[in-house]
Amino acid sequence: MNIQTKKLPKNLAEILVEMSFQEMEPFYQQALEELGKEVKIPGFRPGKAPIDLIKKEVGEMKILEQGAEKAINEKYPEIIKNMIPAAPPQVEIQKLAPLNPCVFKLTIPLMPQVKLGNYQKIKIKKNEKIEVENEEAEKVIDELRQMRGKETLVQREIKDKDKVQIDLNLFVDKVPLENGQIKDFYFTVGQDQYLPGLSENLKGLKKDEEKEFSFTYPINHYDKKLAGKKIDFKAKIKNIYQIDLPELDDEFAKNIGPFKTLVELKEKIKENLLTEKKYQEEQKEEIEILNRLIEISEFEELPEVLIEHELDKMLAELQENVENEQGGNSFKFDDYLKMIKKTEEDLKKEFLPQAEKRIKTALAIREIALKEKFEAEEKEIEDELIKLKKNYQNQEQALKNLESERGRAYIKNLIINRKVIEWLKGRLKT
Repeated sequence: MNIQTKKLPKNLAEILVEMSFQEMEPFYQQALEELGKEVKIPGFRPGKAPIDLIKKEVGEMKILEQGAEKAINEKYPEIIKNMIPAAPPQVEIQKLAPLNPCVFKLTIPLMPQVKLGNYQKIKIKKNEKIEVENEEAEKVIDELRQMRGKETLVQREIKDKDKVQIDLNLFVDKVPLENGQIKDFYFTVGQDQYLPGLSENLKGLKKDEEKEFSFTYPINHYDKKLAGKKIDFKAKIKNIYQIDLPELDDEFAKNIGPFKTLVELKEKIKENLLTEKKYQEEQKEEIEILNRLIEISEFEELPEVLIEHELDKMLAELQENVENEQGGNSFKFDDYLKMIKKTEEDLKKEFLPQAEKRIKTALAIREIALKEKFEAEEKEIEDELIKLKKNYQNQEQALKNLESERGRAYIKNLIINRKVIEWLKGRLKT
């Protein structure tokens, strides 16, 4: 077997392989035997017909092609020795004829090599002082009160903390704003997260009254189409609801959950907020460590197939989040794309820097795992499998995927990655 290897841009390897007819003959014979068992020839049991009849029935080219496929599959580990593929190869048969050598070309995306920086000396600052203020707990309690407030339709002017149903029309320089016609918009007076300044302009109005007003959106407003712009509004009041909040006492705490007193409820909320803050701080530290790791390390070019795979993964994650948040079957990802006026390709372009960063992070973690000899024990894999199965109890295909060789390899990789990150976090904090 003659093998010629050439390195291509984007971390691809092009391997030209030539196998003599003598080397290929056993594979052709295997292909002939398998095809002979499948073909039906009158007067003969499957696999018992003469060779010449089988060849005539299936065609010599089909035998050569199936034999070549067998040869490539069997010889592949030998062909790529000392290489680590990042994905399956593209195969091109260049020469395939009776009594002649078989020539084929493999184009293989290679796992990029990583030259780690001195990750042992990365330093980050740890926030030792994580606290929850009383005001934070009180804000949560106030939100719980709002959720349990009793709505009463009233015929009076709008006051603070009322719930109001309105129709809105938004304009820029007297031109209707795209998607700026909003029917039956509900909001609580005093809570202007989405339309800052709306409350002050509507206080004092009554049902069926209309008002025109303008205000300039903050420069840092989340909607970039509105940020910093002067917007003209036309608003019509449709309904006003008075919200009567429950008394803030021990009875309120009992209705929220297994609490005997309001003090007990507040303490539990503070405890939950502290747990959440600690988790967020851990996540922040992890991101900072991994960012520093990427900054001090060097990476070979990333193959397109790795980038495309990561982009597809990020797109699938976004789709799942969007559809879950919006009610699943009633809201499709296509609706979301139409709403934001973007295509999947537009999103992939936006995701590209983050996709490359995610790949480099995974490569760096993998390299540390190899250097520091991190492993996943069989019991750890089984324990993790049991945990994951609980999340997919009624999803037969997902359970099969977890049980498969590929699924177990994913779990193994998940455990090793977790060990590396925890090890880094434990060593690198100052």
